[in-house]
Amino acid sequence: MEELDVLDLHLLRGGYAFVFGFLRKINEWLYVRKLGEKQYSLPPGDMGWPFLGKMLSFWRAFKFGDPDSFISSFVTRYGGMGMYRTVMFGKPSIIVSMPETCRRVLADEVNFKLNYPKTTQELIGKKSFHDMSNTAHKHFRRLTAAKINGSESLSMYIKRIEEIMIGSLDEWAKMERPIEFYEEMKKATFKVILPIFLGSVTDDSFISRTKNLFGEIMKGFNSLAINLPGFQFHRAIKAKRELEKIIKEVVDTRKSMKKNDAYTASTSMLDLLVEAEDEDGQAISKDSISDILNMYLLAGFDSVALATLWMVLYFYENPDTLQRAKEEQIQILKRREPTQKGLTYLRSNKWSIWLSEKIIVHAIDEMLRRVNIGFSLFREAKEDTTINGYLIPKGWNVLICLRGVHMDPANYLEPEEFNPSRWDNYRKKGGAFIPFGAGSRFCPGSDLAKLEVSIFLHYFLLNYEVERTNPKCPINHFPSPKPSDNFKAKFKRLGSDSMDV
Repeated sequence: MEELDVLDLHLLRGGYAFVFGFLRKINEWLYVRKLGEKQYSLPPGDMGWPFLGKMLSFWRAFKFGDPDSFISSFVTRYGGMGMYRTVMFGKPSIIVSMPETCRRVLADEVNFKLNYPKTTQELIGKKSFHDMSNTAHKHFRRLTAAKINGSESLSMYIKRIEEIMIGSLDEWAKMERPIEFYEEMKKATFKVILPIFLGSVTDDSFISRTKNLFGEIMKGFNSLAINLPGFQFHRAIKAKRELEKIIKEVVDTRKSMKKNDAYTASTSMLDLLVEAEDEDGQAISKDSISDILNMYLLAGFDSVALATLWMVLYFYENPDTLQRAKEEQIQILKRREPTQKGLTYLRSNKWSIWLSEKIIVHAIDEMLRRVNIGFSLFREAKEDTTINGYLIPKGWNVLICLRGVHMDPANYLEPEEFNPSRWDNYRKKGGAFIPFGAGSRFCPGSDLAKLEVSIFLHYFLLNYEVERTNPKCPINHFPSPKPSDNFKAKFKRLGSDSMDV
């Protein structure tokens, strides 16, 4: 009897092994075998489970474990060639993680096009930059980027950013209870970007209403693409439709104001788009204006708050770096004219900066490298393309894995360490530092984002300190990298050490 039980157990295990082995072959049959002889030119990899691919492993690593373990599992199994095949976000994909390979994909507009997951495409909008041809993208990028790039445009925003950051810090310091810094910082950054893009229609009630809608949309980006009641993606789609209605109402109001002889255009991006023409010389449609503004607002809504959170967190965890950065800001005040109040625009040969010397510049770069606010950049092969001897089939996605590049010891010594000094004499090689992408799709709002973070840090370092409520709080890397308590902390204004700025 006991022998039969053992035999039954072995048969059961064998049955499970057969079923699991069979299931894991389905994606190979669906996507690889049908390529015929071309399948032998594919990079190595694991196509994962039917339909899901490697998404379970991805979610497990980013939500409950070590996010770098996802890419390292490919490296351990298949070697460090930096190209691996799998299925991600419902599509056969090639993951790339070598700097030169990433640079080639991002720069090649002939063979690759932008193609983010379905949830991202639907929530951003079909007439945004993400769904434009290269010709249309170049036209609209030239048209809109001037509002958020260059010394003339950025200088106009400094005073407002200062007012919002100083006011927010002062408000938080007066609170007796801890705040969720992430949520409060989103409010502050949203107050900054909304007038830049929409102009003077942004009273407090409008800001609160639209911010809540954007928050709901952001939750849908990394959800399952199930548009049914009860699912997050359904709630995000509803918020997107309501937001579209609001933005279109603003567009209608602005267009009607144009007919008034007393109308004076503001400096917002909305006014620019209302006045402008598309690449064919036609007036830009209301749907296109809505989707373009929606894209910019979504891009600036969450990322600056996360970047600022991580800068404060890294300074909190590295008091020596914090003290050096504070001394640097004090020297900036000592060098300015006695009658000057506030900050002015400066420029370095590295990137546009406003107020800071190399410690802040390098600390922001190091934060971007270490945190990787976005997991990946997404492209799709328009044609069969060979890179490094490996085939990327037409229609397959290419995931440029930011963590795979930025956390590779071959690119950065001791990558786990937060070490701004590594940038002092560092010569970047192409594709090794790509937090904002590369090529013609390089993020047009990168300088505005750095401006916001730099101004916040200037006033925080000079006048405030932070005390975390739960310093051992775990980090959740999905859908965005942040402490699971949203960085709950108390802000305190410094006493005699604070500076009159």
